[in-house]
Amino acid sequence: MKIACVLGPKFEDSEFQEPYDALRKAGHAVTIVGLEAGAELQGDKGKVTAKVDKSFQDVKPEEFDALLIPGGGSPDKLRAHDQPVAFVKAFMQAGKPVFAICHGPQLLLSADEYKDHRMTAWKTIQGDLKKAGAKVVDQEVVVDRNLVTSRQPSDIPAFIRESLKVLEQIPAQR
Repeated sequence: MKIACVLGPKFEDSEFQEPYDALRKAGHAVTIVGLEAGAELQGDKGKVTAKVDKSFQDVKPEEFDALLIPGGGSPDKLRAHDQPVAFVKAFMQAGKPVFAICHGPQLLLSADEYKDHRMTAWKTIQGDLKKAGAKVVDQEVVVDRNLVTSRQPSDIPAFIRESLKVLEQIPAQR
């Protein structure tokens, strides 16, 4: 399957690298989509760098089967721009799998795509989601239809496990 990973500056190192590696190891093609193709992005811990494969202008949501939204500062940086918000909104409206961890649900808030889903997020984002009317659950991973969410780096194993399970179900649905 083809998976888009939306990434901006100051992403959380492990929340990008571990799911990215696990998805590729499982045989999925992961494309890093950002504001500028070719840009070198550094994680907030300074341990991981990632090169943007394609810009939002160069891709369409229809080209991908699923979406990964790592946390850290990246979602907040991306949601300040219309293209990333519209990109995320298109995945949610199409019912395609969306995997968002930690601060990732900030993009769901900006895309106004959260009200009908149960989800979790980093503790400070949980409050924002609740105030906006989302159904927030404080647990390591929440799966609600096409949406898989987790709270923090310690939840990554459960996040990866459930994300891969959702991807395994896609061929059976088609």
